[in-house]
Amino acid sequence: MKFELCSFSGYKIYPGHGRTMVKADGKTYKFLSAKTQRAHDLKRNPRKITWTVLYRRKHKKGIEEETTKKRTKRTQKFQRAVVGASLNDILAKRNQKPEVRKAQREQAIRAAKEAKKATKPAKKSASKDAKAQKSKEKAVKTMQKSAPRVGGKR
Repeated sequence: MKFELCSFSGYKIYPGHGRTMVKADGKTYKFLSAKTQRAHDLKRNPRKITWTVLYRRKHKKGIEEETTKKRTKRTQKFQRAVVGASLNDILAKRNQKPEVRKAQREQAIRAAKEAKKATKPAKKSASKDAKAQKSKEKAVKTMQKSAPRVGGKR
């Protein structure tokens, strides 16, 4: 048994059913019912009419698909060098014993504190000199007198 498909709705047309319309340019249209022919004559878009096959296909209706879970990529751990430390230095520090690392850190802190103490007295004297110079500049500065006002009382 051979069946046709409706030009508008997309439904099957069994033998002995439906209508065929032939336009002046020779194009043939097969319609399941007067309803589909009328919709076609009114130039309705089958993709916007809910009961047509084209609408259901466009809006993904009635498709029973096996939902497969998407696999997410596992992030891979990767070691890289950081600015100021090569990968070998980082690995060497990691493999050190905690006591040795702690002693090195304390020694570095002590050295930094001593360097800070050495720079502090020099800063104080420099700041005092700068203040003295500013006060001298202020004394030298003269204020310019504003121009006399023109016109009488308001």
